[in-house]
Amino acid sequence: MAAQCVTKVELTVSCENLLDKDVGSKSDPLCVLLMCSHDSQWYEVGRTEKVQNCLSPKFAQKFVIDYYFEIVQKLKFGIYDIDNKTVDLSDDDFLGELECTLGQVVSSKKLTRPLALKNKKPAGKGAITISAEEIKDNRVANFEVEARKLDNKDFFGKSDPYLEFHKQTESGWQLAHRTEVVNNNLNPTWKPFRIPLQSLCGGDMDKSIKVECYDYDDDGSHDLIGSFETTMKRLQDASQTSPAEFECINSKKKQKKKGYKNSGVVSVKLCQVVKEYTFLDYIMGGCQINFTVAIDFTGSNGDPRSPDSLHYISPQGVNEYLSAIWSVGNVIQDYDSDKMFPAFGFGAQIPPTWQVSHEFPLNFNPSSPFCAGVEGVVEAYRVCLPQVKLYGPTNFSPIINHVACFAKQAIQQTTASQYYVLLIITDGVITDMDATRDAIVNASRLPMSIIIVGVGAADFSAMEFLDGDDGRLRSRSGEAAMRDIVQFVPFRQFQNGPREALAKSVLAEVPSQLVDFFCTMKLNPPNPSPAPNAAGTP
Repeated sequence: MAAQCVTKVELTVSCENLLDKDVGSKSDPLCVLLMCSHDSQWYEVGRTEKVQNCLSPKFAQKFVIDYYFEIVQKLKFGIYDIDNKTVDLSDDDFLGELECTLGQVVSSKKLTRPLALKNKKPAGKGAITISAEEIKDNRVANFEVEARKLDNKDFFGKSDPYLEFHKQTESGWQLAHRTEVVNNNLNPTWKPFRIPLQSLCGGDMDKSIKVECYDYDDDGSHDLIGSFETTMKRLQDASQTSPAEFECINSKKKQKKKGYKNSGVVSVKLCQVVKEYTFLDYIMGGCQINFTVAIDFTGSNGDPRSPDSLHYISPQGVNEYLSAIWSVGNVIQDYDSDKMFPAFGFGAQIPPTWQVSHEFPLNFNPSSPFCAGVEGVVEAYRVCLPQVKLYGPTNFSPIINHVACFAKQAIQQTTASQYYVLLIITDGVITDMDATRDAIVNASRLPMSIIIVGVGAADFSAMEFLDGDDGRLRSRSGEAAMRDIVQFVPFRQFQNGPREALAKSVLAEVPSQLVDFFCTMKLNPPNPSPAPNAAGTP
């Protein structure tokens, strides 16, 4: 019998007394969560944000995981001091970890444990606290907030304000959301943001919410400008014409200063509660995922007849390209009703004219490049390989723009009916980097995700740059991507692991990217399940 997901659980992480690995400043910690698969392989579930210069961080980014009552779900929380922009954590300082089970966290609601080093010795006095809460409410609140006349805390220039929203819990206030910093501005307007009601007030519209306004300092010693308490009920009174306004009070300043009025006013122009559809809501509501495969046939792969080549098919009938197609395709095909996948190659000279092509159908049929299921893609690849000459350069932009054309037609849709996933399997070196950046920034506005699997042992730093995890990718003209749509995974990390581990890592971001896009565009599933009733029950 298949295990049954009992509920979704939200985990909030904070740490204290972390080891200080930075000279002249404090560590810049981030928490990564790993889970153990049924065959004892650890795979990454997600990461929090990095907190600058802080040895006792409270992470705003939460982990949401499925809780299976009847399975022992092993968790490993790793804390790292982030010193560079690479996704790989092996080149960052390790500050300690905790291994436990989800059952332990759920049963204690709040678990505090010492952090251990890899040799199991204590990581100094470092400790980690994990709070667990069942997600019973799938609504979110969309906010638009600004402030005016904030106190100036900076000697040179003006304050650099940001807001923190805190939820009231039995053991005190818990951070629910942190906005971005607006530099050098006493009358800031923050970018619109959304907070799940579960994180903010547990779905209780009358529960107290604390909002604090800080002046950001690079060294981590952020100054409190002021704070106020409110409720969702009060926040929902906000509208563009009559914002909900709150005086920011600094209690220390209030005690000292006669005639103290406030330290500025925070103005909430919008606080709108909406139902948050999940990935499954979209899929079960009729959204189709269209899957396209693109395979790198450039000369840097090596002659397919040589066992050193990445395209060499072993006597067992496999190579890294085939393994990647199988692993990812097997998961994706469950969400594609017709299971007909367009499959392309790029970077080869193709018959009969031997012109270089950057988007040729593997079946050499431009009017119908479709392959039946993953088996069809694999077969087309095997048949195509001996008929083409590996060449170059390695241009990604034509195939990205090709899929983007279809995604652009789908954008005319009035519901969330179509989403496109492009899987590019490559040995790594991109020739048309600038055109590729432009293509990705353009595609970020469309119902589309790009997965890049890197095969072989090349330097993949360019791929990590395209995977905008450490900041928004920009086009040549400086235009920022609307969202991060690229997920890069090096195949070698999974070479010896189970096939599911690669698929899990490769597809980890697709559900959230799909949900993020349709939420932003305010598109509902074609056949949504009944909406919550007016009383707000989820």
